[in-house]
Amino acid sequence: MDLQLSQFFESLHWANYFSLPIMAALIGWATNWVAIKMTFYPLTFRGVSPFLGWQGVVPRKAEKMASIVVDRTITRFGNMDDVFQKLEPEKITAQIISQIEPRIEEYIDEIMYEQQAVLWDNLPLSIKNKVYQWAHTQIPRRVEGLVADFGSELSELIDVKELFVEELKKHPELMVRIFKEVGDKEFSLIVKSGLLFGFMFGFIQIPLWLAYGEFWMLPVFGFIVGFATNWLALNVIFRPLYPRTFLGMTFQGLFLRRQDEVSDVWSRLVAEELITVERAANAMVFGRYANRTRAIIQKHIRPMLDQAGILKLVAQLTVGASGYVDLKRALNNKAIEVSVDPFHDPSFNKSRSAVVAAAMSDRMKSLSPPEFQDVLRPAFQEEEIQLMLIGGVLGAAAGIVQWLVIFS
Repeated sequence: MDLQLSQFFESLHWANYFSLPIMAALIGWATNWVAIKMTFYPLTFRGVSPFLGWQGVVPRKAEKMASIVVDRTITRFGNMDDVFQKLEPEKITAQIISQIEPRIEEYIDEIMYEQQAVLWDNLPLSIKNKVYQWAHTQIPRRVEGLVADFGSELSELIDVKELFVEELKKHPELMVRIFKEVGDKEFSLIVKSGLLFGFMFGFIQIPLWLAYGEFWMLPVFGFIVGFATNWLALNVIFRPLYPRTFLGMTFQGLFLRRQDEVSDVWSRLVAEELITVERAANAMVFGRYANRTRAIIQKHIRPMLDQAGILKLVAQLTVGASGYVDLKRALNNKAIEVSVDPFHDPSFNKSRSAVVAAAMSDRMKSLSPPEFQDVLRPAFQEEEIQLMLIGGVLGAAAGIVQWLVIFS
């Protein structure tokens, strides 16, 4: 009986030893899972600034990533005029005309009732119809010239990097969603790989534990497992830069190995969510270079009344010189006000986004491995040591729990 009890407790003793690789596997899985979560969340800083708290690495580094993405992709197409040509200016012109022309009479009524309501109410319908007809014939030509001018001066009218950064400031969740969709396969594999890496580290612990068996070893082992598995997980994304063959198998960083696929997904999401025609138009009209944009609009719109012949004469006779100037100013302001309306069309934005995405994707696919990793890695690089230390601390805590539950 005593022999049987001795054998039973001896089997429990060895089972405890084999709990080491199991616990190490769980630590590896858990710390990798935490590292991935902390890469993306929380979207805003939580805690006591500046050190007692955390913000997800990707939302915190969104501005830096935005600058690098633009430098590595958009600005390498050539000048912004090349980008504009890819958007097919004739389609932009057609879109503006198709959205504005049906409302020309509404816009004219709004201007006239604001400036000269009594006069407009008392004008014969035949005169009003001539004004409407004149506007319908003028608008297509004016819009065509306006779009051409915008295209030739696009570099002076919009700062793509600023647009990108500002959108990410307002919507940090966008970069998180883009990054998660781009790296979904890699992040899932990293979490699962923690089990394997941790299990292997656990087997290394067994002979050391048999030889020494000190309490402090378990939290130290846990720290090493948590730190090392996070280090391995973060590095397999981007290392090695170039394909390397070992034992007949080819290895390369997970993102780098899927460069073409990642480029397509990344470019599509950036073009659809961040650098849309609608956002670009808003940036031109209301952004840093709005005055230049408005000057171009004025250049094309204000001469409309001056070249209106009999309509100009009637206007000057009825409202006077100052009233005529006010009328031209109101016409220009209305043109600015409605200038972004044609780009609220989701289907048009989507069609132009596809063009931008294709151009951006082609550029990303042509990047060398070091350049390609520089588009994505800044989100991790400066925070890698923190993520690894957090993994180590969690692993050490798990080691203490392991001692209390199993070995104490």
